[in-house]
Amino acid sequence: MTLKAYRGEILSVQHDPRHRPDATRHESDGLLVMEDGIIVARGAYADLADRYPGVAVENLPGLIVPGFVDAHVHYPQMDRIAAHGEQLLDWLERHIFPAEKAFADRAHASEVAGVFLDELLRNGTTSALVFPTVHAHSVDALFDAAIARNMRIASGKVLMDLGPDGLRDTIEAAREDSEALIRRWRSRGRLSYAVTPRFALTSSDAQLRLAGDLLAAHPDVLLHTHLAENLRECAAVIDRFPDAYHYLDAYDRFGLVGARSVFAHGIHMCDRSCARMAETGAGIAICPSSNLFLGSGFFDFVQADAHGIRLGLGTDVGAGTSFSMLFTAGLAYQAALARGTALDPFFGLYLATAGSAALLHIGDRVGSLELGQEADFVVLDSNATPLIARRTAGASLAERLFALQILGDDRAIMRTYIMGECAWDRNAGGSS
Repeated sequence: MTLKAYRGEILSVQHDPRHRPDATRHESDGLLVMEDGIIVARGAYADLADRYPGVAVENLPGLIVPGFVDAHVHYPQMDRIAAHGEQLLDWLERHIFPAEKAFADRAHASEVAGVFLDELLRNGTTSALVFPTVHAHSVDALFDAAIARNMRIASGKVLMDLGPDGLRDTIEAAREDSEALIRRWRSRGRLSYAVTPRFALTSSDAQLRLAGDLLAAHPDVLLHTHLAENLRECAAVIDRFPDAYHYLDAYDRFGLVGARSVFAHGIHMCDRSCARMAETGAGIAICPSSNLFLGSGFFDFVQADAHGIRLGLGTDVGAGTSFSMLFTAGLAYQAALARGTALDPFFGLYLATAGSAALLHIGDRVGSLELGQEADFVVLDSNATPLIARRTAGASLAERLFALQILGDDRAIMRTYIMGECAWDRNAGGSS
């Protein structure tokens, strides 16, 4: 038994604060105690300190929040971040598919996976749902790197039998590779598997049916794909599935819409599809950075809330322009304001932590620093830059949090902890 204790200002938002007035938990002088990486006590330092005599307490000078949970990101696309000049479908053809073809080389996949996960840690992200490529070893490379860093990562081989040359699989290979990967990686370390058809246009009906069969055969895995991101994409899907009621129905008819389904984007949704999503318990990973970068549009928070859709937050690198979930939460605020809604900064933190964790079905393990959860957390620095320091001096908690979301990025991450161990230390220049 190994006990560790950290003292500092602690903040978490376990539930959607728009609907639960008790969702936000804050200790201005708190104590976080963990045993072998699991939280066993949290509360005011004055109330808890005497219960743990002899346990060394480390003082952390910043704001302690749960480790960020990125609900949608592409690791093979990181080297094409900030690729100029196209909306979604043309951007894929010009920039992304050529980059992903390089992942036929396992050594390349391993090198990128390590850099990618280190970038997540540098930005305070401790858990993520990650797109790899069509190559089975792209999943192996990512999971090997995640095991080495003890990170909580979900991923799965991309299915795309209608993809371009060099990124096209077959139904037989998709089945064999997916089953083998599930057997190899299920329940290893802190990993989980996701059946991952790229999107409706890149898989045949037979392959989409296969994806549904995989979900039915393995009820513990996730479904991870894209939905209603771009108007031209939406029109192409309706052309491909002329008898579908809407884009979501193109997935639903193959058994891909359920409580463990995570759909990225969802910014062009009709009310009928929203109602179906809420009925099934499926959820949306909101990706405001990539939606803005590719000119796709703005997510409709009012519509989603009216239907009670579960929401998380994703950076969607490489269409997304930053690995920072702070920055992405700030963009979510701006996207909502473009539609006339001002999001509360505590809701932004919820989306980036407990909301995304619930969407990935790991909310019992991470996301809110509650008892029994794994001790993944981040120390935020309100003095990270002269401007942030000036803006937050004497500010309320809500004002400080909002300033960090609007002005913050990787520089505001002082330290990142995995299971109570420091995995990134800005002052030490990297991994700890």
